[in-house]
Amino acid sequence: MEATIALLNYLLAIGGIVLALATVLLLFDVYTKNFTFAKLIQRWGLLIAFLITVGSSVMTLIYSEVFGFIPCGLCWLQRVCLYPQVLLLAVALYRRDKSVALYGIALSIPGIIVSVYQHYLQMGGAEFVTCPVTGAGADCAERILFEFGFMTFPLMSTFLFTFLIAVYWYLLKTK
Repeated sequence: MEATIALLNYLLAIGGIVLALATVLLLFDVYTKNFTFAKLIQRWGLLIAFLITVGSSVMTLIYSEVFGFIPCGLCWLQRVCLYPQVLLLAVALYRRDKSVALYGIALSIPGIIVSVYQHYLQMGGAEFVTCPVTGAGADCAERILFEFGFMTFPLMSTFLFTFLIAVYWYLLKTK
C-alpha cells in the first residue's frame, strides 16, 4: 500500500505541474489576445473541465475512503468548492451551456484562497486563522503529499482551481 501511495503521489504531483503549465499557456494566450487555443477550448473546454473536476473529486475520495487519510477542515472547504463543479459542468455539457463559467469562477476563487493558505501552513507558516477541525481532528498543517520539495495537496488544489478559472475565462473571452 505504501508503494502505491508513493507512486500515486508522484504521478499526481506531475499532473499538478502539467496543470500549472497549461494554466500559464491559457492565461498568456488570453492576455495577449492571440486566442491560439480558441477552437480547442470552445469545443472541448467544458469536457476538459468536467474530466479534471471528476478526476480530482475521485482522487480526494480515494485518499480519504480507500487509503484512510482523514481530510482536515481546510480540505473540506476546498472540496465544497470542487464537488459542485462536477454537477454544474455535467449539466453544462448536456446543455452545451458555457455560461456555467461564471459559476465555476465563483466557486474556484474561494478554493484558491483556502488552498493557498493551507499550502502556506504546510510549508511551515504561522497559523493566523484557526484550522476548522472536523471528525477525528486532522491537522491542516500535516503534509500527506510532499513531492519535489514543494508540491503539496493544497498546492495541487491551487493549480486545479487556477486551471479551471483559466478555462472558464477563456470560454467567456472567446464567445
